[in-house]
Amino acid sequence: MPSQESYRDVLLRVIDEVVAPGAGAVDAAGEFPASQVSALGAAGVLALTVPAEFGGGGAGLREAADVVRELGSVCGSTAMIVTMHYAAVAALTAAGDKETLSAIASGRHLSTLAFSETGSRSHFWAPLSSAVPVGDADGRAGQDGRAGQDGVRLDAAKSWVTSAGHTDSYVWSSRPLAADAAGPMTLWLVPAGVDGLSVAGPFDGLGLRGNASAPMIADGVIVPASAMLGADGAGLDLALAAVLPVFLICSAAMSAGLMRRLAQETAGRLQRTRLEHLGVSLAQQAEPRAQLARLRIEADRTWAHVSEAITAVEHGREDAMLLVLEVKAAAGEAAADAADLALKAGGGAAFRKESVVERLFRDSRAARVMAPTTPALEDFIGRALLGLPLLGEV
Repeated sequence: MPSQESYRDVLLRVIDEVVAPGAGAVDAAGEFPASQVSALGAAGVLALTVPAEFGGGGAGLREAADVVRELGSVCGSTAMIVTMHYAAVAALTAAGDKETLSAIASGRHLSTLAFSETGSRSHFWAPLSSAVPVGDADGRAGQDGRAGQDGVRLDAAKSWVTSAGHTDSYVWSSRPLAADAAGPMTLWLVPAGVDGLSVAGPFDGLGLRGNASAPMIADGVIVPASAMLGADGAGLDLALAAVLPVFLICSAAMSAGLMRRLAQETAGRLQRTRLEHLGVSLAQQAEPRAQLARLRIEADRTWAHVSEAITAVEHGREDAMLLVLEVKAAAGEAAADAADLALKAGGGAAFRKESVVERLFRDSRAARVMAPTTPALEDFIGRALLGLPLLGEV
């Protein structure tokens, strides 16, 4: 990233020149925003949270959320892709994967998470996919049960993988390699294009139509033992500590950006539209003004909630995890409600397919069903408030 420009200067320039002009076409065609992602990579935005020692921007959670908020106000698909990329970077940083982080810092590497599975759906903490050591030519493991020189075989049916088929690597979850591992999950770095890895179908969603959140199959994918991120069985701890805060806060930031844009679009319509038979504009009517006010209040309230969660994380406060769990659930519901209100305030013009409000309305629905879903997060929050473990039977 050019030293004479702040990351915001660079980001806003890329948004104005590349992301915003193509947002409508990305949504209409349901196409992956390759040119937008490439421009963000070339500008250093994808490397923003990579530690400086590996050539990245060295920025933190607050800057990541700011990027996603700005992207979320113009192209939800691009915002989702960057959210998942930043979450993957968090996993790679926690695991100390210097090689991949350096590649991301170069601006030519996109990564993502591959957690949700067909068998356990949105319960990402309960992978069913397998990891089996493979040793010599006949497939036997070494005498100590560890992976031999050929590495590890991964088999899985992943249900939703953002940027599926368009990314350079996947932070991949599986059951542990060893039967006596301390935890239920192990993470791996799986390179794109490896034999046995395939996209199992297209993504044709209601909203976020260009984010390529498609199912993927691993059929005998072989990775080296060194592809393990962290310790065997420690993947869930890594995911909860490093990945989940980035994903939840950036997801909430995307909703906050969407809400801000809804308020802007509504204000523009009130100023442009006139009731000719009365000789007044909609801006001169009390009810439309009140609708606009509610939209802006909720947008500002949501961003304040996100900002407070980030502050709690930055200062290591006791309530940090509670706030992190709250923000995606709260922001997702607030965005859906705000989109309802903006559609009502916009009337028939907002209902048309070419309307930005109509696109944002569809995008706003995604947060509710994206793992961890709103009901799952509400259960986590209730457990936390009652002093119960987040996962497991009660």
